[in-house]
Amino acid sequence: MKRIGILMGVVLSAVSLDVMAQANDPVIMTVAGKPVLRSEFEYSYNKNNSEGVIDKKSVDEYVELFVNYKMKVQAALDAKMDTAKSFKQEFLTYRDQQIMPSFVSDEDMENEAKKTYQRTKDAIGPRGLIKPAHILLRESTNASKEEADSVKVRVDSIYNAILGGADFAEMAKKFSVDRRTAPRGGELGWVAPNQTIKEFEDVAYALKVGEVSKPVHSPFGWHIILLKDRKQLEPYDSLRSDIMRFLESRNVRDRLASTIVDSLAKKEGIEREQLVDKRAAEMQAKDSDLDNLVKEYHDGLLLYEISNREVWDKAAKDEAGLAAYFKKHKKNYKWDEPRYKGMAYHVKNEADKKAVKDCVKGLDFEAWAEKLRTTFNNDSVIRIRVEKGIFKKGDNAFIDKMVFKKDTTVNAIDGYPIDAVYGKILKKGPEDYTDVRNLVVADYQDQLEKEWVASLRKRYTYYVDPEVLKTVK
Repeated sequence: MKRIGILMGVVLSAVSLDVMAQANDPVIMTVAGKPVLRSEFEYSYNKNNSEGVIDKKSVDEYVELFVNYKMKVQAALDAKMDTAKSFKQEFLTYRDQQIMPSFVSDEDMENEAKKTYQRTKDAIGPRGLIKPAHILLRESTNASKEEADSVKVRVDSIYNAILGGADFAEMAKKFSVDRRTAPRGGELGWVAPNQTIKEFEDVAYALKVGEVSKPVHSPFGWHIILLKDRKQLEPYDSLRSDIMRFLESRNVRDRLASTIVDSLAKKEGIEREQLVDKRAAEMQAKDSDLDNLVKEYHDGLLLYEISNREVWDKAAKDEAGLAAYFKKHKKNYKWDEPRYKGMAYHVKNEADKKAVKDCVKGLDFEAWAEKLRTTFNNDSVIRIRVEKGIFKKGDNAFIDKMVFKKDTTVNAIDGYPIDAVYGKILKKGPEDYTDVRNLVVADYQDQLEKEWVASLRKRYTYYVDPEVLKTVK
């Protein structure tokens, strides 16, 4: 009896926890048989109605959009788009960006920072750091004796001027050819051993603070070096924040996470992916914001794929459908002023002026460009210049003057003295859907979207709990 009592206690505890969870985050709607928690709806609503969003929606308005969204995602799932290798790869890449850093503890990063500090300290060694400034006069590697002597005379002159009291920084700004350091008086910043060329380093480290070297020759030319300061590397604690920023900027956390995951997976005897999946499930169960973020990306990828298949790409490639849509709604595309469908072109001789017209005569407008290119400009010699399109007044100076008879100035194209036009004026509006293709594609997509949503509403059931909806924050 005692054992039965314990089991009942466990069962009742589990039930009570489930009840509490539902009370804190109740089901706000069911779409296609799948429950949606209030937290997910709130997350989506608030994100898409934040400050800066122009077309804000009321909660009731957003419900309709959200239901459509969920139905589209379900359609993608039913089409098994989530099983595609490309989908899995893209989704897991994003999800793992959120999960992988959790494998790296603060202690792990601290240890990595200390290792970085120690490596730096060892590399610097007892010689410490120096802060040199220099004036550089370049000497070309194949300089003649006369050129080399000339550079040497100049550098000696600058050096003597400094010894005589000239300001080093001003001389650097005026004469140094090192454009990176000259504007700041020749200063290089803190330098460690083995960070500069040997000829420079040996002299710089031998100087006392405030001392100026005699001209030093290196593969770059002649240097005059001033040692401004020297020091030993600061203690770890004083550099810790800088080291941490450096590690983050170099993605050390990500590389460290990858190493840790490989080690843990090997230790537990499971695949790397299984370990990350397990961690993701644990983190999403504890953090609703993370859970909603991951779901949003997962469903967003599916939404893109299914929308592209059912609406966007489908409309763009359906030439017959576009033509039929344009024919039915042609009055929607009327223009408020005539357009010129054709081209302005520029040639070198009269023979080509007629040849251009003959070349495209009888061809579909869409085929003109390729035909002209292969006929006249198929090699290194450009025989003609062409501006092709559908123009209204003000779009093209040549067409304004030659077609619309506007009193306007045109600038001749150098090398192409003969200007001509070929095409026709469309007074009532576009004659074919290709004349306004982008507009027709957008409108046709809108129609396909509405038809698709209507079919989804027939295919899937949904229910929204009005009482829970009232509690949305």
